[in-house]
Amino acid sequence: MDVHPRDRFDYWHDVACRNIAGHSSKPASKQTFEAQIEGGSIADMGLVLFENSPMTVTRTARHIAQSEGDSLFVCQQVRGSVAIEQNGRQVILQAGDVTLVDPLLPYFARFSDVSKLLVLKVPRAALRARLGQTREMLAIPISACEPRFGSVSSFVAMLPGIAGSISCAAEELARDQTLDIIAWSLLNAVGLSKPRVSSARSLALLNVRTAIESRLCNPALDPRTVAEAAGISVRYANALLGEQSTSITRLIRTRRLVRCRIALEDPLQGHRTISDIAYGWGFSDMTHFGRSFKAMYGVSPQHYRSLHKSPRSGAQR
Repeated sequence: MDVHPRDRFDYWHDVACRNIAGHSSKPASKQTFEAQIEGGSIADMGLVLFENSPMTVTRTARHIAQSEGDSLFVCQQVRGSVAIEQNGRQVILQAGDVTLVDPLLPYFARFSDVSKLLVLKVPRAALRARLGQTREMLAIPISACEPRFGSVSSFVAMLPGIAGSISCAAEELARDQTLDIIAWSLLNAVGLSKPRVSSARSLALLNVRTAIESRLCNPALDPRTVAEAAGISVRYANALLGEQSTSITRLIRTRRLVRCRIALEDPLQGHRTISDIAYGWGFSDMTHFGRSFKAMYGVSPQHYRSLHKSPRSGAQR
């Protein structure tokens, strides 16, 4: 919408507070201030892409006390630069760089001219399940110039392009992959400067989950194979997972059931039989699969597919 130049900044500030987080901000020039903001989502992960003239942003305890929601912000600079201060650290993001910001803690940011920033609003619980406590990871740079993080930067940058254009089932997969790659990046970024026991445990746990996820289609997958791939013992892997009330065996079954559920929901996979989907994700006994699915979701696989079947899908049972 058209906004009079004298009102542009105030309008922008109101929109930014509603879409990102409440804050105070000060532009380099109110008269020449320009900005654009776009929003979207992938599953339960919000995306906000905005560009603006030079300004500073401050989020204080007063803003935090008035806020709702419980997300963490994964910030990627798309163009220009921004300096962010939080938790006693300062990080300067150039194009492609990523960092983590916690909106439940005060922060300060200074944006350059022609700055463009992508903010992923990720569920706190989902990221903490992969990382544990995140406070030590705030305002840590994940530099696009470092070879180990180049793919991370590219992956995050493509998210706005797929938001709203893929199925709900595909959104869930994209969300999980995004959280996994962000968690891996943060753990490695922290480990570069100051390895800690908590980070080592989180990295080991992430390795276990990655070993499972990448081998789900193998019907012979067992705890020993997972532990060897993660570089730890079966006992230690189960101890780590026990803190999340699961085990290697239970997690394998759970992740297979989740993958099957997503496939049963996906209209693009409507041509596949239920047995083809189950066998494809590592189940070798259809009776066991059917019982496990019903125990987890409350209905049989056939009934679940019928509940999510579109009139034109022609899905096989």
